[in-house]
Amino acid sequence: MLTPTPPVTDHDDELVDLISERALFARLETVRLISIAKTGHYASGFSCAEILATLYYGVMRLRKGEPDWPDRDRFLFGKGHAAATLYPLLADWGFFDPAELDEYTRLGNAFGDHPDMTRIPGIDFSSGSLGHALSTGTGIALGTRLQGRPSHVFVLLGDGELHEGQIWEAALGAAHHDVANLIAIVDRNDHSLDGRIDTVTNIEPLGDKWRAFGWDAHEVDGHDVRALLATFRAIVEDPERTRPAVIIANTVKGKGISYMESEFGWHLGWLAEQDEINAIEELRNNR
Repeated sequence: MLTPTPPVTDHDDELVDLISERALFARLETVRLISIAKTGHYASGFSCAEILATLYYGVMRLRKGEPDWPDRDRFLFGKGHAAATLYPLLADWGFFDPAELDEYTRLGNAFGDHPDMTRIPGIDFSSGSLGHALSTGTGIALGTRLQGRPSHVFVLLGDGELHEGQIWEAALGAAHHDVANLIAIVDRNDHSLDGRIDTVTNIEPLGDKWRAFGWDAHEVDGHDVRALLATFRAIVEDPERTRPAVIIANTVKGKGISYMESEFGWHLGWLAEQDEINAIEELRNNR
């Protein structure tokens, strides 16, 4: 059952349009970057494009061109293998020169298949080794709280990542310490490299599990920008909330490309020249 959320009003129409456009931009840039690398994670990035765009253009506290602003919100990408979908948004925020992405994965370039916090402004955790991001996010959230900063810490997890035991250790710790400025998002696209998530290891009932671990849990359509925006607002703007929160975002792996959608074989791949042209056309037509 989806958690009821406050409506996003007509006054938000321009913002919803912007977020939707930036999600398309992120998908198109993912195709371009993977074309340079000759291999990459299209489907994993496409499933979370609306989540990333909603966070970066409708939710997170950021300043253009200031990745070092100490009071900005933090974002950790547990499923770091989808970083090609995140990099263009950071460039759009002026955190680095967009031209740097033209040499994506080339020798000496900072931008690889997984994000490197030591080389890329705006990357808060070198992720991709699955299971670590929620622990680190808990620590960052505790640190900002101790410093008296208003920052929220957002951690985007893959649903296959929930097979890692460290996720649940972090969930226990965050709830025990009432880390209310920590918000996790589960990209529930139901597929991993090994196949369907619940066939590999069943994780349902997922919302009940998080609640049993002491979290506020919400469920939403992860491609519905209005629903995402309303859910994030309900969490971030709730002054009475004392527990960490998780959003289970139901998504489609490979969203936007018909033959990639829910086909786990596209977890990692590469499009030949004509296939890439067709993919770009389909993405634009599906906006």
